[in-house]
Amino acid sequence: MTASQDNPLPIAYLTTARLGEKGQITVPKEYRDAWALEAGAPITMLQLGSGLILIPEHDRFRQLCDRVAQTFASHGIQAQDLLATLPEARQQVFEHHYPESSARKSARKKAKRQ
Repeated sequence: MTASQDNPLPIAYLTTARLGEKGQITVPKEYRDAWALEAGAPITMLQLGSGLILIPEHDRFRQLCDRVAQTFASHGIQAQDLLATLPEARQQVFEHHYPESSARKSARKKAKRQ
C-alpha cells in the first residue's frame, strides 16, 4: 500500500536519538512542546515488527473516550441517563466491597421500623 496525495501517511522524520546508559532516549523538544509533554508524562510503547511506537497516554485515553462516546451515541444513551444510574451503581459497589457494613445498616433500618 502506498501513500497517495489525498491520503499521505502520517509519518514525519523528527530526529535521530542515541540510547543512553540506562536505556533512555530523549523525545524531541518540538514533539514534547506540540503535545504538552512534561517530565514524567506516561508514554505507551508498542512493538511493531522490529520498530517501536511511542504514544502519549493522554492520546490513547482521548481515543478511548471518543470510542465510548460514539458507542453510547450509537445506542441512543444520553449523559443524563448514565448519571441517573450512579446512585444505584454506587450502592451495589459498596455492598459488594463491604457486605458486613451493608448487612448492619439493613438490620438497623429494620430495628427502627419495629
